[in-house]
Amino acid sequence: MKEVICTCCPKGCHLKVDEANGYQVTGNGCQNGAAYGKEELTHPVRILTSTVRAEGGQHARCPVKTAQAIPKELLFSAMAALDGVVLHAPVKIGEVVMHNICGTGVDVVATRDL
Repeated sequence: MKEVICTCCPKGCHLKVDEANGYQVTGNGCQNGAAYGKEELTHPVRILTSTVRAEGGQHARCPVKTAQAIPKELLFSAMAALDGVVLHAPVKIGEVVMHNICGTGVDVVATRDL
């Protein structure tokens, strides 16, 4: 039995996930918590937020994020891939900075205008 704190809402339910019984979740206050608990043990995913270098604008770095969650085990590889990105102003919020990061099918987008 594993314990997980749910991050679906501010309530922060303390979930207990029983791996031996088909990842049955207890302690959740809603169905979102039940799905989160199972997913966290079977296939954890995260939204990656970071910054990349930027040239020709007011700021030296531009904040970015993945458009959807990517597998947790790919976070360090994705960060390494973003290390080589250099944007050139102007950049618009929502503009794709990198397509298909680490073969996930997920794009990285700018979260600020430059």
